[in-house]
Amino acid sequence: MTDEDAARLQRENTYLKQRIAQLEGDIVDLSSQVTRLQQQNQHFSARRVVRPPDPLGGGQ
Repeated sequence: MTDEDAARLQRENTYLKQRIAQLEGDIVDLSSQVTRLQQQNQHFSARRVVRPPDPLGGGQ
């Protein structure tokens, strides 16, 4: 392996490490968003279930 090959591999390795860090950050962000949306869904589902029927609405 030449010095040029070693330098190229080092640059590629550095790039890949940075890219992995970016993708891991994206995964954390998406996981946080999924958790937030699940909490919103539970909140809205609970409100729908707890809501009493409207006696003047003409339905059950």
